[in-house]
Amino acid sequence: MRLLGLDPGLRVSGWGVIDVDGNRLRHVADGAVKTDGKLALAERLVQLYDGLSEIIERFSPDEAAVEETFLNKNPSSTLKLGHARGIVLLVPARMGLLVAEYSANLIKKSTVGTGHADKEQVKMMMRTLLPSCEIATADAADALAVAVCHAHHRATKSAWANAKVSAGGKA
Repeated sequence: MRLLGLDPGLRVSGWGVIDVDGNRLRHVADGAVKTDGKLALAERLVQLYDGLSEIIERFSPDEAAVEETFLNKNPSSTLKLGHARGIVLLVPARMGLLVAEYSANLIKKSTVGTGHADKEQVKMMMRTLLPSCEIATADAADALAVAVCHAHHRATKSAWANAKVSAGGKA
């Protein structure tokens, strides 16, 4: 199973691809899609769309996972992040991938062991869990953590969905 983790941002959106075989995780690639801050919002969203489309075409993931948005104190920043997050959700969905969402706290708790880990702790843990990776940026480390979190939780989500189906939707 190949998983794509995505850490949305308008300026920089991190991405990370891992392969999962049972309990084994293997790093495939990671990086970031950057947009040009001098361009209009619509043009930056197109850059993000094109960059993510290229990554999905190149690595052919089976599923994707996205970090949920947290609210900033600045409403304008939150709105811009929301636009970017919409593109980050749209691209894999349009390309036929199942898209899961996880809160930042759950991602950190699932990968580092504490829901309030800082970026350096996340990066260090990704290097521990995925020893072959170099990790391009902190955003890429966060995206790899999203993919690892999804690897841990997707089986549980699938089991619950199957239980609901076998119980006639009354799990």
